[in-house]
Amino acid sequence: MLETVTRDAPTPTQPAKGIRRFTLRQRIILRLIIWVGYWFIRLVGPTLRVSISREEGAQETLAQRPLIASFWHSCLIPATYICRDLGVRVMSSNSYDGEYMGRIIHKFGFVAVKGSSSRNAVRALLGLRRALDEGWTVAFTLDGPRGPRHQVKPGPVALARSSGVPMTTFYAAVDKAWVLNTWDRLIIPAPFSRVLVRFGKLIPVPANATDEEVERYTAELQASLDRVCKFAEENVEKVGTEEFPIQRAG
Repeated sequence: MLETVTRDAPTPTQPAKGIRRFTLRQRIILRLIIWVGYWFIRLVGPTLRVSISREEGAQETLAQRPLIASFWHSCLIPATYICRDLGVRVMSSNSYDGEYMGRIIHKFGFVAVKGSSSRNAVRALLGLRRALDEGWTVAFTLDGPRGPRHQVKPGPVALARSSGVPMTTFYAAVDKAWVLNTWDRLIIPAPFSRVLVRFGKLIPVPANATDEEVERYTAELQASLDRVCKFAEENVEKVGTEEFPIQRAG
């Protein structure tokens, strides 16, 4: 029997007005991208045929919290709709791309925490740590904001060690999609596509982990993301079968 997700997260606060730092032309383009992006996800999302699959030892429900989630930037669009209205806190860069993505996901109930692996990382990690202390799940598009593609960064492991909250990984594969010629190969699902979401087993990091052990947990995080990505892409065509029954995305 497929899970029922309770979407009872409070309405997030409005994102910071960082849009003012851009030129007039950039602001106009930003608003257009935000409007188109929001309505595309809002209209296509309910048509997706979604199945959830888990490794042994993975999180039990989408709404389970707090957790430290990591996924690849390429599946950001299907993940935004599937995980909507759960109050997930997401690290968002201060870049132009980060601004419009942060504002789009905000409309789906996410809360953007400003910062990235390259700029304002400490401030962002502190914000994510506060969110974990308050009982929220936090998420990293782990190869963002500009790659390298499918390569992990150390933020989730450091956060797991300091907070005691376990890490989780997932990937959403789509059988019919437009794939952009960008650094991340961003997936844009076609209407009525099949989507397979695969969750990896939870990875706890002890508070007394040494630097050498942190490197091992980072390698384990990389292996988990590679594994769930491979599994989802190899099995997405089976969505709708007895093995991978459909859970309505809407």
